[in-house]
Amino acid sequence: MVSTHDTRSREREAARDAAAAFVARMDGDAWSEADEAQLQAWLAENPLRQGLLLQVQSQWYALTPAAVPEEESAPPAQDGEEAAPARPALLARRGLLAGIAASAAVAVTGVRWSSAPAVYETKLGEIRRLPLADGSVMTMNSGSELVVDMAGRSRDIELAQGEAWFEVAKDAKRPFVVAAGDVRVRAVGTAFSVRRRETGVEVLVTEGVVETWSAAPAGGPDLHMRLEAGDRATLSAHAVIDYEAGIPTSVDRSLAWRSGMIDLDGRTLYEAANEFNRYNARQIVIADPRIAREQFDGLFRINDPEGFAEAVKASLGITLDTSHPDLIRISLNSSD
Repeated sequence: MVSTHDTRSREREAARDAAAAFVARMDGDAWSEADEAQLQAWLAENPLRQGLLLQVQSQWYALTPAAVPEEESAPPAQDGEEAAPARPALLARRGLLAGIAASAAVAVTGVRWSSAPAVYETKLGEIRRLPLADGSVMTMNSGSELVVDMAGRSRDIELAQGEAWFEVAKDAKRPFVVAAGDVRVRAVGTAFSVRRRETGVEVLVTEGVVETWSAAPAGGPDLHMRLEAGDRATLSAHAVIDYEAGIPTSVDRSLAWRSGMIDLDGRTLYEAANEFNRYNARQIVIADPRIAREQFDGLFRINDPEGFAEAVKASLGITLDTSHPDLIRISLNSSD
């Protein structure tokens, strides 16, 4: 006869294995809407699974080295040989995942909000999706840094640099507030992004409603704004720099980075180059100001600045200089 204790032990082990499988898939490159729907359905079956998922994921990312040691890098392929895998650290981490799920001391009961803020960072070209302890999910763009503080009465996020998109779990008693410099964005249950730019803080709303305001010292103008799905606004400490309402298609195209893409919707070459430079060590330089304001459309992978440059060359008849391994120079034809 199987005891109740044995049954519960097997259930906990199965839950840990399922959480580990989801974390491994999220860390890959093929996470889809179907995967997200499956994850949300699994989480909805038991409210304790969110805490379990978060703890397994924290252990997973703890195994990510800051850099792959030189001796671990795959040797170059010889003539006629197939190249060895280029990401041994990632493969090793995935190989250890089963052990984490089976042996980690994860408390499935008594989950509480963490009182210690957590810091999350992404490197150049890295896009990371992270579930939070309250059931919300944040997706971090390249070169971003955030501090997450899930306190008992509030959910506070500080965006130190970069950009992140938030899918906020509804909890009217615990407001979800993102701080970016002097700008604040508050939501209860919605989806929106916040990006720190040189000129200010850009807020894009994809679902629901958010409130945004400036936390600068008193005496300045009242910057309280209410933004709805499809709205975009850029604010500084003392002014609303830009505001557009009811442009859901444009908002979605601006957030194409969530799926590893750059969607250029009539952006200037200068703006397009800056977007690619956010993700790549090889930088694009617009060497001639006469073409910097030329507009361009297209959908490109974030890690393909060369493909973008070739498309610009074919479309505008410009000159490319790709002789430097770290630079792509775009200029007018030498005959102009």
